[in-house]
Amino acid sequence: MRQTPVLIAGGGPVGLMLALELDYHGIDAIMVERNPATTRHPKMDITNGRSMELFRRLGVIDTLRAAAVPEDHPVSVIWADNLAGRELTRFDYPGVRDMRRILRENNDGTMAGEPSMRISQVQLEPVLKRRLEEESRHITVRFGWGLETFLQDDKGVTATIRNTETGEIEQIRSQYLAGCDGAGSVTRKTLGIPINTITPFDYLEAGDDHHNYLDTARGQPSKDAPKPRSMYMIHWTSPELELFERFGTAWHIQSPMGWSIISQNDKDTWTVHIPLAQIEDVDKRDPKDVLFEFLGCEFECEIKVANPWQPRLGLADNYGSGRVWLAGDAVHQVIPTGGYGMNSGLCDAMGLAWVLAANVNGWGAPALFEAYENERRHVGARVRIGSARHAAIRLRIGQQYDPVIHEDSKAGAKKRAEVSACIAGAGNLENEAWGLEWGYRYDDSPVVCHEEGEAPDYEWEYYVPCTWPGVRAPNVFLTDGKPIFDTFGREFTLLNFANLSCKRLERAAGQVGLPLQVVHIDDPHAAKFYQRKLVLVRPDQHVAWRGDSDPAEAAGIIDRLRGANGASS
Repeated sequence: MRQTPVLIAGGGPVGLMLALELDYHGIDAIMVERNPATTRHPKMDITNGRSMELFRRLGVIDTLRAAAVPEDHPVSVIWADNLAGRELTRFDYPGVRDMRRILRENNDGTMAGEPSMRISQVQLEPVLKRRLEEESRHITVRFGWGLETFLQDDKGVTATIRNTETGEIEQIRSQYLAGCDGAGSVTRKTLGIPINTITPFDYLEAGDDHHNYLDTARGQPSKDAPKPRSMYMIHWTSPELELFERFGTAWHIQSPMGWSIISQNDKDTWTVHIPLAQIEDVDKRDPKDVLFEFLGCEFECEIKVANPWQPRLGLADNYGSGRVWLAGDAVHQVIPTGGYGMNSGLCDAMGLAWVLAANVNGWGAPALFEAYENERRHVGARVRIGSARHAAIRLRIGQQYDPVIHEDSKAGAKKRAEVSACIAGAGNLENEAWGLEWGYRYDDSPVVCHEEGEAPDYEWEYYVPCTWPGVRAPNVFLTDGKPIFDTFGREFTLLNFANLSCKRLERAAGQVGLPLQVVHIDDPHAAKFYQRKLVLVRPDQHVAWRGDSDPAEAAGIIDRLRGANGASS
């Protein structure tokens, strides 16, 4: 029986990221993925700034940028009555090249250290897979093998995997099993962990109380709420770029009819999602005819994929137990609005990887896993709120639709003006909710040294940079042009802004084997944003502790951060 410290079930973006993170920490692992190759179907289309910070840290960012939409392309969300019709409203954002300049010029800590990136999952997954296969020193990649069953005990997990082509069975013994195996997770189902769901209608019903209503740890939605409407996805290629860029280079073209076109590469590949209920006799129709009907014109194209799908807003009751833990769609599913699915899953992977590494290497305690659930499930609940809110906004806009909007008449012009005003008034928060994307805070984490007093504002709609314990450390560019994240070590980093002695913290960490790197920062601008002379940052770049002197209670702080028994606040 083959043995490994960690077995990863699932080789999508989250499983690939977890494998990269474990390799970064020097942990051996085997990753199995039941599909023989990376995905060929369009899924995500935006990798946000926080995810790009992680990819920079892992050294894969340049390869990903090269596979993405060109850096000089703008990022525009355009609303129109249909593809052949008239523009209603637009929201324009800078492309990567311009955004990189803006980040450095502003340097106010409010943004991620890297611009977001438009890249289809079809292009992203092969880059990560090749990196593991060609450069990893610790990861064995096995596509075409799926997790069948597992049993765990006090010392590890015995898993059975199956070759999906030959049917061959193999057993693997691991210290830990990480389930990154998607919404239909075998790992989660075997653990018996249920998923509870909400809908955008729950958001609408909650009104001003939506934060509390939907962020309850394990609250259920109202029983009578309608189910989310099913959608129909069509993925195609076409040489008629000029048609799809008649409003300018567009990332999304959206209609109050309820459909959304996504440009996958700004060249020849697009995807549209159409409310299934609006398509008559969908099973009997050629997808090409459906495409032409809803977009309002005919064009040369080749249909690659067409199928219905069901939006879900799900959150698992637990993120794992014992030696088996979950990440990504295995524990949270959202509607694509906002792009929170994969991006949140990548941060799950980072959070789980350092906890796994700490326990494999012996300096971390099992309580770190419960802390992982506490922290990341909180984020899962919040992104579910955001996704529901954004979908609800689209529902409201859809309620304004009237076929007269397509007419070249006074009535048509009036309706277009009304819908345009409605869209502009609603805004485009689904692409601007920085509090959801990188401003979250682990307020209740048992492995963060919380402070007394009133905490800073903390909302998902916006982000205020600070170093209140539990937050992602703010990004600032140092005087040499380097982002401060580039100075962080692989494990714990103690940022020292005043050249203070840190012997107590260093000694306490050394006594229990917790890896701690002290980094001296002589930069008044950065020191202003970091608010204390000493700021201790975890491997996942979240602030664990801060102070203005080497603490007398250093041993207790270190024990708390590693999840040791008897740790206190």
